Amino acid sequence: MSGIDAMIAIRTEFPEARIIILTTFEGDVEIQRALEAGARGYMLKSMPPRDLVAVIQQVHAGKKRIPSEIAAHLAEHLGEEDLTPREMDVLRHVADGNRNWEIAEKLFISEETVKVHIKHIMDKLGAHDRTQAVAIALRRGIIQLGEAEST
Repeated sequence: MSGIDAMIAIRTEFPEARIIILTTFEGDVEIQRALEAGARGYMLKSMPPRDLVAVIQQVHAGKKRIPSEIAAHLAEHLGEEDLTPREMDVLRHVADGNRNWEIAEKLFISEETVKVHIKHIMDKLGAHDRTQAVAIALRRGIIQLGEAEST
């Protein structure tokens, strides 16, 4: 279970729980997911301990707290078009090293449709090729390695 899934489970039973995500991961999509799921704060493990203490105190007092560097990282991608569920499926398979014809076979679509999805993915992520699209998606937390095997 991911940290976000655990937080959702906790908040289902205890809706007033004030949860702070403490992680090494700073991908904007992952941060957005955490906040949408009800996180009251998002901190990186690399931040100074006094900052963590301050966030705990503020969240305990009922406030939400996201450090400015994380907020700036989130703001970089605000308003960008999200990948569709099918584009996410294709991207996961690309990340797992599948060729277009293999992706088409696995998703029961034509190879031409896979090519169109890959073009849209690259356009939306600002990538020059499929490898860069995967790298951007991993860095931003859009996908994690090994996800296609479970889809």
